[in-house]
Amino acid sequence: MKIIEIDGGVCAPYGFKAGGIHCGIRKNKNKKDFALILSEVRAASAGVYTSNLVKGAPVVVTREHLADGYAQAIICNSGNANTCNSNGIEIAEGMCDLVEKVAKIPAKDVIVASTGVIGQKLDLTPMSESIEELYNSLGDNSEAANEAIMTTDTVKKSVAVEFFIDGKPCRIGAIAKGVGMVCPNMATNLIFLTSDVKIAPDVLQKALSEDVKTSFNMISVDGDQSTNDTCCIMCNGLAGNEEITGDGEQLKIFKKALNHCTVKLSKMLAKDGEGATKLIECNIKGAKTAKMARNVAKSVITSSLVKAAMFGADANWGRVLCAIGYSGEKIDPLKIDVDFKSKKGNLPVCRQGFGIDFSEEQAKIILSEDEIKINVNLNLGSANASAWGCDLTYDYVKINGDYRT
Repeated sequence: MKIIEIDGGVCAPYGFKAGGIHCGIRKNKNKKDFALILSEVRAASAGVYTSNLVKGAPVVVTREHLADGYAQAIICNSGNANTCNSNGIEIAEGMCDLVEKVAKIPAKDVIVASTGVIGQKLDLTPMSESIEELYNSLGDNSEAANEAIMTTDTVKKSVAVEFFIDGKPCRIGAIAKGVGMVCPNMATNLIFLTSDVKIAPDVLQKALSEDVKTSFNMISVDGDQSTNDTCCIMCNGLAGNEEITGDGEQLKIFKKALNHCTVKLSKMLAKDGEGATKLIECNIKGAKTAKMARNVAKSVITSSLVKAAMFGADANWGRVLCAIGYSGEKIDPLKIDVDFKSKKGNLPVCRQGFGIDFSEEQAKIILSEDEIKINVNLNLGSANASAWGCDLTYDYVKINGDYRT
């Protein structure tokens, strides 16, 4: 099976249009803050959301709208999370009503999302006054939509792939935003995926729920779990493949293409963490179970001390073992091997739980790169997992010290 990366983001699959404009929620007129993604036809859809007990109103509304497994549009604003607002549900439903007004799509078939400051009132007026402009901006404009969902992101995050099912060319496209308040327990921040594959809603939901366990759930920027985390996918079936209704080769192909997109986005999200200068990838092998491997990997990349060491290019491998030790998994400290790796080379630092001699000068060279791998062998079994994070820098504190202002 061949997966080919292509351009186009959420507009790469057949039958999807997108757009993004500045409507006035954000004070900076040069920053877009209002996005819309539209399918030509009603699409099988699925979603995963934050497990934080404090949830944004859009999460509540979107879960209700996707209860029947279908949607046709995604509307999103940035600059305000619409969370902890007394009229939040009313505003979120009002955003869906705006789509119904211009696109003649039932409001119940609209996915709604918001991102930005928590606890700040959101006024529907600027969106109401700009919905016609947003609708008219629809076209092959995935980048505009991507820009409109960004907050402190420094780069747009987009991916699209092409693959074949039943001899038919099929596509998946996606855009995402992340950067801060990222330590998901479902997905992370906002991820919108589109596809032209024909697939049953229940099968799609199961595939997405399984996928996030090895992709978006394996990211941590700062250990904080957002209130608005939403990852949704719409599949409109326009590729013309026979509907995927259960396990089989067709579903296997779809899941592999989906994971290609979600893992790539996961790395992008981690690398662009607030103030980050480095992507940290922790690869665990030799675990007893996949769950053990995932928990250990996540523990390492979430550790503030590990993140700070990577920022300083300090091969302080003891912090890695420390994080493994409090992961909650029953590991054997005397079996652990640790290596640090980048494009400048590989550095073994620990064998069977004890330190080994290494060159500090070589360590500095290897850890000064912008992508670092922490490779750990637990030597307990055959299960593997990877997790992605970033370094902890001075700029993270600066950004979050005055986030509202």
